[in-house]
Amino acid sequence: MVGVQLPDLPGGVGRWTPVVVISVLAIPGAIAAARMLIRHRVRSGVTPSHALRTAVTEVGMIAGTVPWLWMILTPLPEPRHLHLIPLVDLWNQFQHPVAVFFQVVGNLLVFSAFGFLAPVRWRVGPQWVLAVVATASVVVEALQWFLNLGRVTSVDDVIVNAAGAGLASLASRRWWATRQHTGVIQLGH
Repeated sequence: MVGVQLPDLPGGVGRWTPVVVISVLAIPGAIAAARMLIRHRVRSGVTPSHALRTAVTEVGMIAGTVPWLWMILTPLPEPRHLHLIPLVDLWNQFQHPVAVFFQVVGNLLVFSAFGFLAPVRWRVGPQWVLAVVATASVVVEALQWFLNLGRVTSVDDVIVNAAGAGLASLASRRWWATRQHTGVIQLGH
């Protein structure tokens, strides 16, 4: 797909078609990776149900996050911009209905797979997810700026990324709320 010039549609849809196609084509590889992890863990003495839960959530977090990171770290032929005042960039986006849909929904989804699956994989709550995703989002926004990728580096992206992951963690509550939370982050389980 490298070198393929696709027409740019509203919201850059044509620009991101190769990412979507490759991500869809990678699904069988992700399933195979999860199966190998499950088998390896069962052979190592892990119960099949625990091996299934950990492998599926780990592969899901990666498969559901990497394509978004690929998109937002892809250079664009634009000048870079920096927006450090909270909610101003978001307010300006709301003046353009089509752009705001792609920007807000896209930013809500960037870390949503991680937000949904992290509490299922580890004994962590939404606050932990918010903290990790806010930190990761700051790193991504800083990379966009320092690598001069022709992107908008915005504090609002950090806020919306974290909100999306936090909401996703709440959406998965039925799969993690029944496990006992001790208040201590237990990442090894």
